[in-house]
Amino acid sequence: MAANVQRSVGIPEQAFTSPEDAWFWAMTSLQARREGARGGGAGVPRPCEPDDILRCLDGLYRNQRIGLPHARVLRTWGERRARPDPSRGRGSEYALWQEAMDRMEPILRQKGIVS
Repeated sequence: MAANVQRSVGIPEQAFTSPEDAWFWAMTSLQARREGARGGGAGVPRPCEPDDILRCLDGLYRNQRIGLPHARVLRTWGERRARPDPSRGRGSEYALWQEAMDRMEPILRQKGIVS
């Protein structure tokens, strides 16, 4: 976690309920950052930074637990703020999405990012 990030004083941090929630939050935060937003928003305090979630994904990739197709699906659907829908011809994308989420979950739980 970045040391220079200001946390809301007196407001407890809230872990995410799922790796999907954490991923969508990270993608939203990263998009806001690209558009010039600075930290310190009025949202719910979280136990991590978006980069912590990206590092989790990077570690899975470096350890060959996920591949580039997983990363592409996560990015594409993360930017859409939705998961692929297998009933609409997105079965292979959904399978990659679910596999990546399943592999991220224990790491994010261990770090206290997902409850």
